[in-house]
Amino acid sequence: MIVRISGEGQFELPEDDRQRLNELDNQAVAAVEQGDEGAFQNPWSQMLELVSGNGNAIDDEELVTSDVILPPRDISFAEAQGGRVLRVDLQQPPDELAGSGRVPLAQAKEGAVL
Repeated sequence: MIVRISGEGQFELPEDDRQRLNELDNQAVAAVEQGDEGAFQNPWSQMLELVSGNGNAIDDEELVTSDVILPPRDISFAEAQGGRVLRVDLQQPPDELAGSGRVPLAQAKEGAVL
């Protein structure tokens, strides 16, 4: 699974980490929906660490379509609440997300953090 952290680059994350990433995403989304900034920071930090720690960085010169795009590391809680980021269903087959490397709006939920 290819995951992009906006502003940093892409990482090839083992498929075994897909479920954990989805769980952390669900926790972060729930915190945003509840307006709980404190509860948001922990799963968000864990998501970033999972991707950058378990993933292998992909060379910037290599063109690879991202399966998942995370917002920038420094996203504020207000930006997450404001719908700046979109969420995708990580259970969806990667070929459904192929194309421009962006999250298809028809398959995203507004106002949530990936």
